[in-house]
Amino acid sequence: MGEEETTVETRRRTASEIFEAAIENARSELKRSTASPGISAFAAGLTLGLTGIGVAAVRAMVGTEPWPEFLAQLLYPTGFIAVIIGRQQLFTENTLYPVVLALDERGHWMSAARLWAVVFVCNVVGATAFAWLAAHTSALGPRISTQLFEMGGTAATGTFAHIFWSGVVGGWVIALVAWLVSASHWTVGQVVVIWLLTFVIGAGHFAHCVAGSCEILAATLAGSVPLMAYLHWLSAATVGNIAGGVMIVSVLNYAQVRNE
Repeated sequence: MGEEETTVETRRRTASEIFEAAIENARSELKRSTASPGISAFAAGLTLGLTGIGVAAVRAMVGTEPWPEFLAQLLYPTGFIAVIIGRQQLFTENTLYPVVLALDERGHWMSAARLWAVVFVCNVVGATAFAWLAAHTSALGPRISTQLFEMGGTAATGTFAHIFWSGVVGGWVIALVAWLVSASHWTVGQVVVIWLLTFVIGAGHFAHCVAGSCEILAATLAGSVPLMAYLHWLSAATVGNIAGGVMIVSVLNYAQVRNE
């Protein structure tokens, strides 16, 4: 009996089982009141500031040449690990969970849209709170804050098309993280998955509407990035994140499971 239980616990889940886990997660999230996911989403926006702090702190210590930059990006996943393992509400994760439920049971589109709106707004408000802390207090110190503002200025540049397609990759990766975390039985495995995939976002400088907002809004509040430049970036990154998460991960995985 003990050997059979161990086998069940450690075997790799099928695509259908991952899908069912995602469905159950979505059902539980959609049953919550508006205040609960809103508070959680605010905390997630604030916590994702750890991605920028980690990278900026290492850059401040070792510089920005290729190898030091590689070392700095190793800490980029920090905020994502804290948010996802801590079960805080992240907008780009919600391009998977409520979407697959709405695809499977058509009556959930309005509830999914409400959850999207609440989580997105509160994520950005949380990112703004982090940006205020970075720009208007001495919490980070001048060397780290300078690096953070520089990172925000760099991230905000680019055409709408470039930011959009960069956001498609970012949304694809985070929705894929949510799918794979649903497949993992163990927290250690989830941490490894989150770290490996979100490292790709940081190393490739792909757009993520919340993590990027922490850096760019800090630069905006410090006066080095115009507000309109941030809003231009945010609109392109958000649309790209939605396209990547919904179309590449949610719809394709739904089609895979339903065709089986």
